[in-house]
Amino acid sequence: MWAYRLIAPYQFEKIEAPDPLEQQLGAGQVLLQFVAAGVCGSDLPAFRGAQGRLPGDDGAGAAEKLGFPIHEIVGDVIASRHPQHQPGDRVVGWASGFDGLMEQVISDGDGLVACDPALAPAQAVGLQPLACVLYAVEQLPDLAGRHVAVIGQGSIGLLFSAVAKAAGARRVTGVDPVDRREMASAFGIDTVVQATSDRWVHHLDVGDRPEIVIEAVGHQVATLGHAIEAVAPGGTVFYFGVPDDDSYPISMRTMLRNNLTLISGVTQDRRRMLAEAGRFAAEHPELLGDYVTHVFGCHEAQAAFELATRPVPGRVKIAMVA
Repeated sequence: MWAYRLIAPYQFEKIEAPDPLEQQLGAGQVLLQFVAAGVCGSDLPAFRGAQGRLPGDDGAGAAEKLGFPIHEIVGDVIASRHPQHQPGDRVVGWASGFDGLMEQVISDGDGLVACDPALAPAQAVGLQPLACVLYAVEQLPDLAGRHVAVIGQGSIGLLFSAVAKAAGARRVTGVDPVDRREMASAFGIDTVVQATSDRWVHHLDVGDRPEIVIEAVGHQVATLGHAIEAVAPGGTVFYFGVPDDDSYPISMRTMLRNNLTLISGVTQDRRRMLAEAGRFAAEHPELLGDYVTHVFGCHEAQAAFELATRPVPGRVKIAMVA
């Protein structure tokens, strides 16, 4: 089978690898045929050469792990040891080993759910990040009638904006240095702020502070502090962005004096949330079409990731298809 691996920063190599065997499946696992995959912002540090903490990420110049770092995947079930998945099913969700960039993938069936075969594979990719966003919003106070700000209007931040608006947010503010004005209406953004988060906070009127701030950037420490500084007294900050460092300095004085709540966490109950994402997408049929803006062939991984590293106003989600 074909497979890709990172052999150096910003450099994929395509190789031929042995097909996985049905006998290799553990309890609850499935063997998938690659149909489509999505590029996530959390994949990019690995592409740039940063050392991660996943098993197998132990190469000297890069991970050198087959299929790494893709985890958003659509596949057809070849073999299964999971009671909810049968050969021939088309499923969407997590490549649990972050190794989805190869022709056949073994993955945990609890992170997958059957998807509508009528949904284009490139658009089906969007159900996995949508599931993550829906789970995060479940952890927040009721958004109806509230002012919600989302720091970072990339592929995750735009989904947060859309879901917040659908949840009844009175106002959604999207903050990003990339100009997202042309996408604002499609993703429910009422106020587009083209600025870095520090400049936004510096110019934010005291009476205009949002009650909920979602940090959807990650990979550096500053934006969490800006979210805490921006939120209104009694408000809530959700830190969704993936941290690259163990420790993040925040102002506990601000947290205490303003009676703030800080929430974070990874997506649990994945099959339920993937099903919820399918229902949400069906209720908002234009969303995934607006969301997936660039589609590459599966053998164009290099070009897909290179585009993902560049901030381009017209780019949201990048998918790769078989």
